[in-house]
Amino acid sequence: MRTFILILFSLGLSACGTVQKVQYSALEKVGIHKRDILVDRIEETSEAQEQTKKQFKSAYDELASLIEVKDGGLESKYKRMAKAVEASSEKAEELDDRIDSVDEVAKALFSEWQKELEQYQSASLRQASEKNLQTTRQRYNVIYQKMRESQQRVSPVLQVLQDNTLFLKHNLNARAISSISNEVLVIEDKVALLISQMELSISESDKFIKSMRNK
Repeated sequence: MRTFILILFSLGLSACGTVQKVQYSALEKVGIHKRDILVDRIEETSEAQEQTKKQFKSAYDELASLIEVKDGGLESKYKRMAKAVEASSEKAEELDDRIDSVDEVAKALFSEWQKELEQYQSASLRQASEKNLQTTRQRYNVIYQKMRESQQRVSPVLQVLQDNTLFLKHNLNARAISSISNEVLVIEDKVALLISQMELSISESDKFIKSMRNK
């Protein structure tokens, strides 16, 4: 039931602030709080990063393999590459949406937590909660920055892939294939950096999730 409710909730990721507040309130009534939603969204974003990483690697491999193909097999190879690049573009958009959704619920969680500090009658408990808030916010800021850094690596790689796909669309011959050899080397470096940044972000996200679940 919890998973089903979260799936329904995720369908409203682009909803306005008022609708989001209503959704949060409804979820809290069934025992699903903002911290739970935040953890779930970070997990989903990590999965999206993993999928994006693999998809971009696949698109690069398809482009690189074109160099070794003779004229007779270029058309089918090109179609596979173009399809892989299109899938990469879709994954990039999904990842951007996922990161936005993470930050949206994080802001709501920290805002609520900050306001609720005023409700404490015990000074020691309030101080403990405030310290916990600061620690959690600092940890979150680290993973959010890593997510954005990895997402920023996506666009340059995608642009190069799309440029080469467009070029080959109108110049699908041995000479054109030969001319993109240097481009393949450039993309290889960009993809390597993208994968490295994605893996770092996923690792930081895993640490944050464990810290939240251990509280």
